[in-house]
Amino acid sequence: MRQFVSSSNPDKNGLIVVEGKDFRYFRQVLRLNTGDMLSVRIPDGQLVNTTVCKIDDKKRSVTLQLCDTADSSENQSSFTQACEFYLFQFAAKGQKMDLIIRQAAECGVSAIIPVTGEFCQAGPAEKNFKAERYERIIKEARQQSGSPVNTRIESTLSLEDAVEYWKNLCQEESGAVMACVLYERSEKTAGVHKLAGQFEQIKKCAIVCGAEGGISPREIELLQNGGFTPVHFDTNILRCETAALYGIAAVQSAVLEKNLWQSKE
Repeated sequence: MRQFVSSSNPDKNGLIVVEGKDFRYFRQVLRLNTGDMLSVRIPDGQLVNTTVCKIDDKKRSVTLQLCDTADSSENQSSFTQACEFYLFQFAAKGQKMDLIIRQAAECGVSAIIPVTGEFCQAGPAEKNFKAERYERIIKEARQQSGSPVNTRIESTLSLEDAVEYWKNLCQEESGAVMACVLYERSEKTAGVHKLAGQFEQIKKCAIVCGAEGGISPREIELLQNGGFTPVHFDTNILRCETAALYGIAAVQSAVLEKNLWQSKE
């Protein structure tokens, strides 16, 4: 379901005025005309129905009129209610990182945390982190996929700081958090369904994925000491951008299935 992600709420008259860069999205991508209907995700996460009531090509602005609220079933997805997912992604090169961020946002990941690593080939993190570009990619992905999750991109962290970030995030829910690292080797790893089965309910889940060069043994040990369990998928050798999407999908499926059956018991 295509949606527009608005940075502002409707005013007291129920109007949302869209200007600037978003005008091009309305005219050239959505190709909307006066009278067309559009679903809009407002800052509080609610999905509302709007009508295009005015298009001003000279001022490059579109005015939307609030209609009735969309069905409550559209406002939240099952996995946002059940579990938050966090992707710790070792920094990949240029377009590969863009693709990983786009796909993670489409999957409804709560946060993407770029990580520097021993085998990363992306170069100095401070030169490769492009917050404005990444935020635009996330917005476009949410609009295309209809994701209700306000995916955010964090600043690049060292692996040590990333582990500390996760620990701080999970202090109040230590018994309901699952953390795994996707590992190309099979020794001393766990199956994702078996790992998920160790929890009664999973409220937060971290997924660590390597870049082009993979993850070093020292980094795996550091992650294990930080509570991350190595997970191996018995499949073909995957590129890092494919591995991230494959891993998110597999882990989400296992966690959501676990939470669903647990809620029915």
